[in-house]
Amino acid sequence: MHMRLRSRVWFVLLGGAEIFFLLLPARSGEAQASAPDAAAVERGQQSFSSNCSFCHGARGTGTEQAPNLMRSPLVIQDQDGEVLGPFLKEGRPSLGMPSFGSLSSSQVSDIAAFLHANLRTMRRRRAPEAAVIVGDAKAGEAYFDGEGKCSTCHSATGDLAGIASKLQPLALTTAFLTPPDQPVAAQVTLPSGKIISGTLKYEDEFTIALVDSNGIYHSWERALVKKIDLTDPLTAHKEQLALYTDKEIHDLVAYLVTLK
Repeated sequence: MHMRLRSRVWFVLLGGAEIFFLLLPARSGEAQASAPDAAAVERGQQSFSSNCSFCHGARGTGTEQAPNLMRSPLVIQDQDGEVLGPFLKEGRPSLGMPSFGSLSSSQVSDIAAFLHANLRTMRRRRAPEAAVIVGDAKAGEAYFDGEGKCSTCHSATGDLAGIASKLQPLALTTAFLTPPDQPVAAQVTLPSGKIISGTLKYEDEFTIALVDSNGIYHSWERALVKKIDLTDPLTAHKEQLALYTDKEIHDLVAYLVTLK
C-alpha cells in the first residue's frame, strides 16, 4: 500500500489527534493492576529498540513510518503479550508491517511490559469511547446501501447482525478500514490449457505460486504460463479505502454501531 494511503488509514483510525488516545477505554481492573516488573520493562525496551523503534519510535509513540502504539487497541487490550504475540507473528503485510515470528514468547511479554509501562506514564483521563461517534447514522446507512456498495457483500441482518455488540467503535472502524488479510484464490492456466487452482502462496513480477486442494505446492515463472486469475476477497475494501471521505467513514461507523 502506498505510504500516503497508509498514513491516512492511521490518521483516520487515530482521529488525527490525541482524542482517540483519550477516548480509549481502560482494561477491566486496570486501576488495580500492579506496575510492570522493572527488569521485564528493561528487557522489553532492549527488544523493542532492536526490533520496533525504527518505525514506531524509541518509546512507541510513533513516527512518519508507523503509528503511535500508545493509542493502539492491540496494546490497550493486551496484558502479557497474549494479544501482541499472534499479531507480531503474523504482521500486517498489507500495511507494510513485517512478521516478527522469530520473537520468543518471553520477548513478546517483555515488550508488552515496556509498552504498558509507557502507557501508564502517558495516559490521562478518558471519556467514554462512544464520544468518537460523530457521524450521521442515517447518512451512513444510505452510504452502506448505496454509493459505498457495502451491501453487495454484507448484510445488516446477516453477517453484520450484532456486530456492534462484539466490537467497540474504534475496533469496528479498524475492522472495515484494515480488515485482516484473507486467503487469495489463484487459478493458473498453463500453455497446454490445463488449469490449476488453489490458494495463492507467493507472487512477484517473475513468479507465481499456489497450494492446491490436495496440499501440493506449485510454482511457475509468470512468463511461462498462459493466464493468471487472482480473486482477493478484500479487493472491494482495498479499493474503497482510497475513495472514502472522512465524513463517509464517520457516518458509516455511526451506522454500524447501531447494529446490535
